[in-house]
Amino acid sequence: MTYVLVFIGGGLGSICRYGLVMLLHPWQPRFPLATLAANALACGVLGFVIASYFSGNISEQRRLLLATGFCGGFSTFSTFTIESWQLWENGQATTALTNVALNLTVCLVCLLLGLKLGS
Repeated sequence: MTYVLVFIGGGLGSICRYGLVMLLHPWQPRFPLATLAANALACGVLGFVIASYFSGNISEQRRLLLATGFCGGFSTFSTFTIESWQLWENGQATTALTNVALNLTVCLVCLLLGLKLGS
C-alpha cells in the first residue's frame, strides 16, 4: 500500500507541476520562475507535512502520500540544476547565480514557514 500512496502522490505532484509550468509559461524565457515556484511551494508543503507528522497530527500514510509522493513529484531540483547550468552556459552568469541564490533562500524560508505552520 505504501508504494501505491507514493505513486498516487507523485502523479498528482507531477500534474500540478505541469499546470504550474503552463500557468507561468509567459515569464519562463526571462527567468525559470516555474521551477522556483514549484521548489518553494514543495518546500513549504514538505515543512508543514513533516511538522504535522512529528506532532502526531497526520498519519504515516499521509506523510508518504504528501511528503514523499506529492512533494517528490512536484519539486524540481533536477530541472533547477539544468536551468541554472543552461543560463551559465549561455553567458548569463548573473541570472544563473541569482537563480541559485533565490532557490536556496526562498526554499529554506518556505521550509521553515511550513515547519512553523505545521507544529
